Amino acid sequence: MTPEEYDARSLYAALQPGDHVEVIHGVTVGSSANWSTKTVGKVLRTERRRHGLHFRRSGDDKVYSDVLILARDDGELTTVTIDEYTRLRRVEGGAAR
Repeated sequence: MTPEEYDARSLYAALQPGDHVEVIHGVTVGSSANWSTKTVGKVLRTERRRHGLHFRRSGDDKVYSDVLILARDDGELTTVTIDEYTRLRRVEGGAAR
């Protein structure tokens, strides 16, 4: 686990409803195209969701993902899956500074 992933996981574990966060999610396409997306919002809740579509299936077929449900500043609700490419940062009052 990289230090950045450890920091993101630690912050994720400490999040409470009402916290404002900035989520930067890395997206890799092919071997050379790397992009990132940023979402800022208020934490509504965190969840661990079970799903069955995964390329490395476990023996008991139970695979889970940590997700963050956010309310963006414009009122839109969004769900972000936390993985090794996700960076989290706490922000004040809903706007990144």
